[in-house]
Amino acid sequence: MQPRNMSMSGVVDLAAVKAAQEAKAKAEQARAQAARQGGPAAVSPADLVIDVDEAGFERDVLQRSTEVPVVLDFWAEWCQPCKQLSPVLERLAVEYNGRFVLAKIDVDANQLLMQQFGIQGIPAVFAVVAGQALPLFQGAAPEQQIRATLDQLVQVAEQRFGLTGLTVDPDARPGGGEAAAARAAGPYDGPLSAAAQALDAGDLGGAIQAYKNVLAEDPGNAEAKLGLAQAELLQRVRDLDPQRVRREAAEKPDDVQAQIAAADLDLVGGHVEDAFGRLIETVGRTRGEDRDAARVRLLELFEVVGGDDPRVTAARRALARALF
Repeated sequence: MQPRNMSMSGVVDLAAVKAAQEAKAKAEQARAQAARQGGPAAVSPADLVIDVDEAGFERDVLQRSTEVPVVLDFWAEWCQPCKQLSPVLERLAVEYNGRFVLAKIDVDANQLLMQQFGIQGIPAVFAVVAGQALPLFQGAAPEQQIRATLDQLVQVAEQRFGLTGLTVDPDARPGGGEAAAARAAGPYDGPLSAAAQALDAGDLGGAIQAYKNVLAEDPGNAEAKLGLAQAELLQRVRDLDPQRVRREAAEKPDDVQAQIAAADLDLVGGHVEDAFGRLIETVGRTRGEDRDAARVRLLELFEVVGGDDPRVTAARRALARALF
């Protein structure tokens, strides 16, 4: 089950690269904050099944998916198989007791979302985990198959993204999930949100400064570290001529700065292994300041991807072999 990025920032697609580490950091921050306030607030079973439209998709799905997997049920009133599937999903959402939230999307009223997910027919079921979309199945699948798929989703969400779900209290009032999220807001949520908005608007200088401001007060803030690494990467590649950079890198394999620039472009383009491999090879065939420059840039790219990513783990081992 591999995630497909559905981030709607519209700038540069790095969400798939950093989502796991960022989601874990946010989940850990929320749990720590909730613990300081006497434990996580519970949600009502009614909060586990919600109706979502285009206007609320960012808040109700993308943001919520950093705390709990969100299963999307694309349906329509005229769709007979939908009438068979939807009640099953709603019942399972309650039965799974907060391990996922079910978001129901009426395709007739939300054509844009249907197009963005590339849906050709309904019912269609997706999941969003840490801003990443996972196609689950299409059609009125048997309940046994649905359970197996949901079990896999829950496992991936917990092991890869650190999302353990919501606490459900049968006696809690509906809407408790939003209240809990508000109570669990960290002290830097406002500055971090402003930094992310600056990043999405293309104000890279403003985003960089905003992230640095957070880190000045909280040097260990994982989200700020990731945001700063992403913003600095985007700033470095913004004025590059990709064709020229790649030509120079191919013609001058010993030019460290050419290889560093090409690695930046590789990562922005989603070619993570290529970026890492290029710099590791450069480290292996250089010495002194050149080697150190390639090594430092590689470590910076590790920050963008996230230390828990298996590609980073493999690249760290390869870097050690190249160095020693």
